[in-house]
Amino acid sequence: MNKTKKAIFNAGIAVFSKSGYNGATVDDIALEAGVAKGTLYYHFKSKEDIFNFIIQEGLNMLENELQIIEDENLDPIETLNRICKLQLTLLYNDKDFFKVIISQLWGQELRQSELRNKLFLYIHEIEKVMQSAMDKGLLVTGNISLMAYTFFGSLISAAVYEVSNMEKMNLDEVIDNVTNIALNGILKKNTNSEV
Repeated sequence: MNKTKKAIFNAGIAVFSKSGYNGATVDDIALEAGVAKGTLYYHFKSKEDIFNFIIQEGLNMLENELQIIEDENLDPIETLNRICKLQLTLLYNDKDFFKVIISQLWGQELRQSELRNKLFLYIHEIEKVMQSAMDKGLLVTGNISLMAYTFFGSLISAAVYEVSNMEKMNLDEVIDNVTNIALNGILKKNTNSEV
């Protein structure tokens, strides 16, 4: 990504995060990026084009990191731990990007549907790791797709926790706790209670 596109990428994330998709304007993005509006239009046709670029590039970074983890051929549980650490680290370091993603998941606009499809591809990679763990008897048998979405969602919820607490969080401690909850649940072991 060249310097101008990188500036527009970062500016787009900041503006979409602050103003939402509908409130964001190309003028705001150009101003935030420090480029002329004509320069912005040289690289992108529209606000939606900028939005799609941001989502694609951001998710590409996440998928590239995920591929590095998968290439290490770790056992499935360690892979899930590493995915947890990856996602939470990126989430904490790029809160505005994830805010843009979360704010656009619902709705029937084409950009929202495309975002869900792109996110599905990432979650599908989590499904594959979970399926491997399930096949080895390391996870309970169940709806693997729902499990992967729940795992992904529990990681996103950790960001809400961090924002709500406002204090500086120990990332390693949060990762350990979230991973433990996501993989082991919240029920006490040896309980006779039925859910």
